[in-house]
Amino acid sequence: MSNDKKNLGAVSRRSLIKGLGAASVLPMVSACGTMTGRGSADARVVVIGGGFGGATAAKYLKRGNPNLDVTLVEPAEVFYTCPFSNLYLGGIREMNEIAHNYDELKDVYGVQVIHQLAQDVDPVAHTVTLGDGTTLIYDKLVMSPGIDFRWNEIEGYDQAAPQYAPHAWQAGEQTRLLRRQLEGMDDGGVFVLVAPDNPFRCPPGPYERASMVAHYFSQHKPNSKVLILDAKDNFSKQGLFTAGWNEFYGNRIEWVGLSGDGRVMRVDAVRREVETEFGTLHQADVLNVVPPQKAGMIAERAGVTDDSGWVPVNPATFAATMADDIYVVGDATIAAPMPKSGFSASSQGKVAAAAIIAEVAGETPPPAYFTNTCYSLIAPDYGISVAAIYKTDSSGEVEVTSSGLSPAEADRSTRALEAQYARGWYEAIAQDTWGTRY
Repeated sequence: MSNDKKNLGAVSRRSLIKGLGAASVLPMVSACGTMTGRGSADARVVVIGGGFGGATAAKYLKRGNPNLDVTLVEPAEVFYTCPFSNLYLGGIREMNEIAHNYDELKDVYGVQVIHQLAQDVDPVAHTVTLGDGTTLIYDKLVMSPGIDFRWNEIEGYDQAAPQYAPHAWQAGEQTRLLRRQLEGMDDGGVFVLVAPDNPFRCPPGPYERASMVAHYFSQHKPNSKVLILDAKDNFSKQGLFTAGWNEFYGNRIEWVGLSGDGRVMRVDAVRREVETEFGTLHQADVLNVVPPQKAGMIAERAGVTDDSGWVPVNPATFAATMADDIYVVGDATIAAPMPKSGFSASSQGKVAAAAIIAEVAGETPPPAYFTNTCYSLIAPDYGISVAAIYKTDSSGEVEVTSSGLSPAEADRSTRALEAQYARGWYEAIAQDTWGTRY
């Protein structure tokens, strides 16, 4: 974003944030009429993926038309969120605080939840094949498959490498492994974080992670440092992150961008060694590689990805452009200028649900509006954010209608409020998506 986002004009930043907070727990206003009051049209809807996008879509499908037969396919019985997983690494939140189950979806909304891996999709026969051999038939399919990794695009970072150099970019056991490695590291060691080129899940995520690791070091290993090797020359909220790092961590965090030889070309995960584009070797005590990414595997098997590895969609409904009756939401999609974030996925899931309910009823889908806020913590009581509201324009593309960034000149009390807002945002969107905490 130029100048770290446009001015809000007539909409104050505070009003924008309030609106986004409300949007995290309610469907968009334009969809409300379509998402309530249905009851006559039945259809079988299968939802693949139980994260922010898929679980939200399943819930709002049943809220909008209780007669829909909605089945959610998700292998994990407990879902750990990537948002706030960095706080676990920083020692200020535990894993049970980012864990969610599907009881409310089943018991309150009547969603059938099947804990299996979706192995294949036949878009012609309208079937989904599960890992246990079960075949599900659908009239409409919603996919929220998240990301997969481009193994070996960084030489040596293959499917075995994360057991030595975790990515922790899919929360759960990888997150626990990375924390164990941080706890076992000697004071005075170096944590090396390899950040990928765009596009990837959660653009501010690596830099919040660096902040939280530096916070952990400041409390437990004061002679240790963080080195970020980045395949880009700029990143989301860069000025705000840099100012916060200088204020809290001094020279404990070093960032090396593309022009400074930050692109990592080769990894030896066992030795925890990386080599950059111009042959510089870096030795890590703990190595965290965030590899290049693409849409989750099932999207490719369904035939809805293009040559980029991501899924092109119709932004008005999030219907996949390469197959009928399939909708794709969340990180897997090509939906710029919306970032690949949990809030974007939730917003897209609601729009897709509204579109499906309308189409099943033989009606035109309502206009599409979307919201996103990306909060980041630099320290436990020091938060920053970027926020935006989007809609589809006359050509059917997504455009930003208003946006805002944390002011660079804000005082500590404002930063503390942003950290408080971040925690409130997480609780609100988690409640909206899954309901009761695990």
